[in-house]
Amino acid sequence: MLDDLSAALAPHGLAVTGAFHPGPEDGAPDGCGTLCLVGARGDAMWSAFAASPEARDGEADPLDRWSRRVLEAVATGLDARALFPFGGPPYAPFLNWGQRAESARPSPVGMLVSPSRGLWISWRGAIALPGREDLDAPDARDPCIGCDAPCLSACPVGAMGAGQAYDVPACVAYIKAAEGTECRDRGCQVRRVCPAGREAAPPASQCAFHMASFLARHSRPG
Repeated sequence: MLDDLSAALAPHGLAVTGAFHPGPEDGAPDGCGTLCLVGARGDAMWSAFAASPEARDGEADPLDRWSRRVLEAVATGLDARALFPFGGPPYAPFLNWGQRAESARPSPVGMLVSPSRGLWISWRGAIALPGREDLDAPDARDPCIGCDAPCLSACPVGAMGAGQAYDVPACVAYIKAAEGTECRDRGCQVRRVCPAGREAAPPASQCAFHMASFLARHSRPG
């Protein structure tokens, strides 16, 4: 079934980034034998999304709507269930699932970091398979061991740092300002300096899209 899932995801630029066998404490759907997290396969996802109707229809949340359409169709074809990190509350515990499936762990700045994807770790959704599939053990290396932690000093306004809460207002104000062009156009500088997973960095156009969405979300009244 994992091979079938990978084959169904590939035309959309998506891939299984990790999987695990959930227990009662993991918050997976009833009857789920294997929970598979789904994320981008290099630059291919962005190309697939950019060619989609959702990317061009001018409606809100195009990437989320595309993700839902694609993953629900994939899940239906496999007699499985699609789950998403958006659309709540309540929200599915993707951060906990990432720690189980990809050996992700909190980085010095608080965001999850993984051995293979560094601080670019993210998911478009998950597929809950009914069967208990054979799984390889995830890469359990801690990418922060031996690292000089450039993430701690990369933010131009110190919105992230060791042991501190993420200062969202400072981040938003900087990105909106003229001097925030680098972040707006190429993505978060903290994510970009992480030595782990640099090959997983999304294309600049995708980073700019996410930054625009971030600013829009935090500029809404209330």
